[in-house]
Parts: sequence; structure tokens; C-alpha cells
Amino acid sequence: MPRLPAPDYPADVKARLAADAEEVIARYPDSRSALLPLLHLVQAEEGHVSRTGIRFCAEQLGLTTAEVTAVSTFYSMYRRRAGGDYQVGVCTNTLCAVMGGDAIFEDLKEHLGVGNGETTEDGAITLEHIECNAACDFAPVVMVNWEFFDNQTPRSARQLVDDLRAGRTVEPTRGAPLCSFKETARILAGFPDGRPGAVAATGGAGPASLAGLRLARGEAPGGTTDHVIAPRTAAPAEEPPGGRPGEQPPPGHPGSHDAPHETSASDEAFPAGPAAEEGE
Repeated sequence: MPRLPAPDYPADVKARLAADAEEVIARYPDSRSALLPLLHLVQAEEGHVSRTGIRFCAEQLGLTTAEVTAVSTFYSMYRRRAGGDYQVGVCTNTLCAVMGGDAIFEDLKEHLGVGNGETTEDGAITLEHIECNAACDFAPVVMVNWEFFDNQTPRSARQLVDDLRAGRTVEPTRGAPLCSFKETARILAGFPDGRPGAVAATGGAGPASLAGLRLARGEAPGGTTDHVIAPRTAAPAEEPPGGRPGEQPPPGHPGSHDAPHETSASDEAFPAGPAAEEGE
């Protein structure tokens, strides 16, 4: 049997969401560009993007429910079913996995008694593996409602989820103070975070992330003066080709960009060029 149309929100809820949606849509010259924040808005209402939420977004933007569904299922930040107050994501991509992410994920599955994408019976924790948390220099990394918990171990991750389930205050390693999944979704929809000190809270990149920036600026690794290179945008004319003061490149070894390449275009016996038509 075909599914019945999605039910509508209660009148008071729909009126409140419609006022919020009007504010969101007004930020964009093309209304359909507001779809992503509107999906966060309905997710903030129910904790996931329901069929009712999809219907609401479609009505507000003049889209079909199929178009809204296509977008909501493409991005992993939108839940398609009810979940916990805290979404605990364990990075299992290459570096985090090697550093212990796989062990953390397996340990949490056993400790919480849930599988990937499942929620604990008390409704507190939804556990999932994430492909990359974009914080490789802090590996292995766990995120709770998209806030960072760096340099985790199976033991520290167990303590983290136990504290969350017990209602104890948990502080992210960096970034804003932790809030519930629904509150996070509303912030992602573009509405102000009114919690005291939340906006001022931030976190910087780690030493490993900044190493490349220091090199690009011409700073030496470890703060020494050896092998200092000039920034790419302003290399001094007197910079020695070898990179060290007074150092010259060894004879017969040009730079990689100057070395001859063995290609068909450089082979005199078989010169490359446009193919001639027959008879020419």
C-alpha cells in the first residue's frame, strides 16, 4: 500500500516554525538556498528530519517532498530517525583508526550495548562512526554533538559517555560548551547561541596542523635557524638554491622543475604533433 501523506505539525508548532523559517529564508536571494538551515530547524524540533519536517520545508520553499528528501538523505548531519540527546561520533578514518579510533569504537559498542547508528535504551546516546572529524593532529578524536573531544582512549571515551548518561557536566577539549542535539541543530540553523560565554569559546589548531603554516612563512622547524626557507610569495633574490646558507646544488642535478622529461614530445626520432590526414 502506498504511504499516506505526512501529517502536519500542530497549529501552534507550525506557526512558530513558520516564523523562524521566514527569518531564515530572508537571508538568501534565492529561497531554495535556505533548505539546509531549514532542515536543521525541523531537526531541532523533533531531533531528526521526519516526514512532517520534510513536508514543512517543501511547503516553505515551494519544492517537492522528493527534492527535500534527496537533500536530507545526502548529508550525514541530518538524522532520518529519532536519536539520543547526545550524538557520539568516533572517527574511524585512517589516522584516527591507526591511533586507536577503531578500538574506541568497538569498546563503546560493547560498553553501551548498541551498534553503529543505534541509541541507548535511556535515549541519551546515539553512537556512530564518522569518516573524518577534520582534527587529525588530535587523533583519535571523538565528537559529541559536533564538539571536539581530542586524544581519546577507550577508557576516557567510556568515562565520557558515562558522564553524559549520568547528567554530569562535560567540557569539550575546545570549542563551545556542550548542549543537547536539538539545541545544536537550532544553532546550525543560524540562530544565536544565547548561552553565556558560548560564542567567545573557541579552539585553535594543534601544533601538527600549524607546522605547514610555519614552513610556508619561512620559519624553521623547532625554532632553529637551520634550513630556513623564504615564503613562497616573497623569496629573496639572494636565497641559495640549496636551501642552506652557502649551499649550492650538486653538479648535474637540476631542480625537478628543470629536469628534462622523457616524453614523446622530446624524442627527436618520433616527434609529437598533430596527426596528418592521409595524403598530406
